[in-house]
Amino acid sequence: MTSINVLVVDDFPQNLVAAEAMLARPGLTVLKAGSGVEALELLLAHEVALALIDVQMPGMDGFALAELIRGNKRTAGIPLIFMTAAVAEGARTFRGYQAGAVDFLNKPVDPVVLRGKVEVFVQLQAQKEQIRQQVEELRHALKMNEMFIAVLGHDLRTPLSAVLHGAELLMHTGGDERAVDAARRIHASGERMEKMVRQLLDVAQMRAGGISLNRTRASYRGVVERIVREIEHVGSASRVRIDCHGDLEGEFDVDRMSQVISNLLANALHHGDGDSPVILLLDGRQATAVRIRISNRGCIPAALLPNLFRPFYSESPRRNPGAGLGLGLYIVKQFVEAHGGTVVVQSAETDGNTCFDIAIPRRGLAA
Repeated sequence: MTSINVLVVDDFPQNLVAAEAMLARPGLTVLKAGSGVEALELLLAHEVALALIDVQMPGMDGFALAELIRGNKRTAGIPLIFMTAAVAEGARTFRGYQAGAVDFLNKPVDPVVLRGKVEVFVQLQAQKEQIRQQVEELRHALKMNEMFIAVLGHDLRTPLSAVLHGAELLMHTGGDERAVDAARRIHASGERMEKMVRQLLDVAQMRAGGISLNRTRASYRGVVERIVREIEHVGSASRVRIDCHGDLEGEFDVDRMSQVISNLLANALHHGDGDSPVILLLDGRQATAVRIRISNRGCIPAALLPNLFRPFYSESPRRNPGAGLGLGLYIVKQFVEAHGGTVVVQSAETDGNTCFDIAIPRRGLAA
């Protein structure tokens, strides 16, 4: 167990020796200073749980020392107990508490009282050290978990790519209809798994060091039209209606914003009512921002709205195995905010519509 330090400041050496004798016990180290200057030097080199300071010292008295301790960010939180041989005076006591004292002790000091008061702060320091160690262990465990996810996700991509290519080959070579149907299911499952791996890697990157953006000059309309072409093979693209207005050029990370729009479109197509259309509005009529609105028929329960952008959030305690990891909307929010933008959701039972509104600055801002 690490020893806990207590600082005693007194200009009489015999008082320092006496204090050390009264406080001596395993796990406790008494640091002794004969002046305010020596005390400050010790505080620069050691962390202490408590400082016992003599008020009446030549040169720098106890109050002046306390003010210097309180004025330093590193030592400002150290509890201070003043020791004085003078008769208690109201003005003197008031000045001591103004200087940051938590208590006063009159000399000659009662050993039992001294040990009792010191023990309180020693135990507080021990608890603080324990909490600090636990936090450090949790931080280390979280870092290791994130590193594990990153490595696992990276290593999964190679065999997963082979599975997808093999399934595509079987789908296009024809042959037995049952084999082709099985290849389609394998390919669909592989794509869903690839999406999960990509989401895990994105989250690991966010937690490890933030989001790095590769902004380029591009058109939001071009991004949206490409995404709609990509989802044509699942037979849902015909439900997407694109409505464009104004200048849709901007400076943004094409890959990240593609993920944002793709995630929201996939949610709208999957969770929207039946065959109702999904409206994707691109509005570039503002000079400073481009707005993206994705709306569909269907209502999100009001109880789910406050937690919608939380990571790994599921609307039910038993997650549907095909529902994903619950990271899609969390990633949407992180990517949008990294661009300096905002995303809000509105869903009301009155009109039965759900709408995601995104506003992205037209020019790149610091993430």
